[in-house]
Amino acid sequence: MAKNLQPIIGLEIHVQLKTKSKMFCGCDNRGEDLPPNTTVCPICMGHPGTLPVANRQAIEWTVKSGLALHCQIPPHSKFDRKNYFYPDLPKGYQISQYDQPIALNGYLEILDENGVQKRVNLTRIHLEEDAAKNFHAVDGRHTLVDYNRAGTPLMEIVTEPDIRTPQQAKIFMQELRLIMLYLGVSDADMEKGHMRCDANINLWELDARGEKVAASPIVEVKNMNSFRALERALAYEVKRQQEEYEQTGKLAGGSKSTRGWNDARGVTEEQRTKEEAHDYRYFPEPDLPPLDFTPGAENGYDLAALKREIPELPISRRQRFIHEYSITAVDAKILTEELALADFFERTMSELAGWVNALPDHPEAQEQQEVKKMTKVVSNWLLNRYAALLKADRKTIADGRITPENFAEFITILSHGKINSTIAQQVLEIMHQTGGDPSDIIESGGLDKGAAGNALAPLIEKVISENTEAVENYRKGKTAAAMFLVGQVMKLAKGKADPEEVKANIINRLK
Repeated sequence: MAKNLQPIIGLEIHVQLKTKSKMFCGCDNRGEDLPPNTTVCPICMGHPGTLPVANRQAIEWTVKSGLALHCQIPPHSKFDRKNYFYPDLPKGYQISQYDQPIALNGYLEILDENGVQKRVNLTRIHLEEDAAKNFHAVDGRHTLVDYNRAGTPLMEIVTEPDIRTPQQAKIFMQELRLIMLYLGVSDADMEKGHMRCDANINLWELDARGEKVAASPIVEVKNMNSFRALERALAYEVKRQQEEYEQTGKLAGGSKSTRGWNDARGVTEEQRTKEEAHDYRYFPEPDLPPLDFTPGAENGYDLAALKREIPELPISRRQRFIHEYSITAVDAKILTEELALADFFERTMSELAGWVNALPDHPEAQEQQEVKKMTKVVSNWLLNRYAALLKADRKTIADGRITPENFAEFITILSHGKINSTIAQQVLEIMHQTGGDPSDIIESGGLDKGAAGNALAPLIEKVISENTEAVENYRKGKTAAAMFLVGQVMKLAKGKADPEEVKANIINRLK
């Protein structure tokens, strides 16, 4: 890219709230899982004479989201009608918010692709109702509409144009999704449309001092239903606008436009010119009263109580994990990418202290130090071995049968050498399948350490006498031959031996 051009990116994110009922009526808000056009009523279908009633929980969740994102909550807010005609809008207008949104002027801090902390400022967060869902025929000759989604509470988060790279946009969206999950306000699944993102992007021409000289028209990019699609679409659009600049020698003129992302082709495609606010003919919604956020207001909202309900958020939890458990930043990030995983890890660490303290002849003063040593074992077996078992069965940790208490007991048994890593893998697999207690599994299956010490000697002698070629190779300097011999001993021991002990004994014997 030419040195004097800078991509300028802002995002508009729609988050579908998972309230039990829709935004302005009592219809079931789980319409995506039900037959088309079955969770509808005269209110959400816009029949004449019907009156909407605002969903209080949706308003409270929007306030909580705003507070979690460091927003200001103005004392008053209101709903407005946004007028446009489209098949997915049964009323011919959408109840949204225009000039008095629920939250203003927040921010979210991320670590960009270079590990540098960056603040992305938020312009506003407002609440509206979702439109229906269109299904366009492949032949382009007709469209089917499912109105189950019409009226679903939809929170829109608008950023300032503070993002500079496609990678930053993806990281921002990933972090925002985590916050929504931690708050419990949305399932935030992009592929299911629970969280949707439009991106506004253009290029600024900068002078030697980094000041803006000129700018290309803003392009709104739509139809990005994954983090990867968002990053790819923005990367393509930056390149496309850059090529236009190189061909003409100037930033392209014209008005704002909308382009759709074609994931299969890897390109953005022109759709239409972009509407301005006046095109929607906003006016206050006459059937809904204003929202009052002043302290003590009748039928108002207790902001202090809502703020107290905000849980520890991902960035704070990552930092605490690093300092409290002395784990790496990488492990802390992985552990907090899923709320259930972070909770499982913390409960396991809490249970570990009890198991360590219960060990015979165990000085209480050593408990904390010993638990700290076992933290790495916990993260390794949790993020690698147990995660692999869950992935193979297409389950999440929330669906798993292993409890934190049993996992802590398992780690204690392993760390104190009662079983080796080979046996531990077998025990973990049985725990995963049955949800059983590790001690019971080991006892009932005879899965102790098996051959050890003097009991290994005859097995090693047998393997050495039957594998003279491998023995000679080792003595000639081919150290890998020793691992072959270890494998043969482990077979004779039926896996019930410590591979490290076997290896040490074999090497000592061959010397």
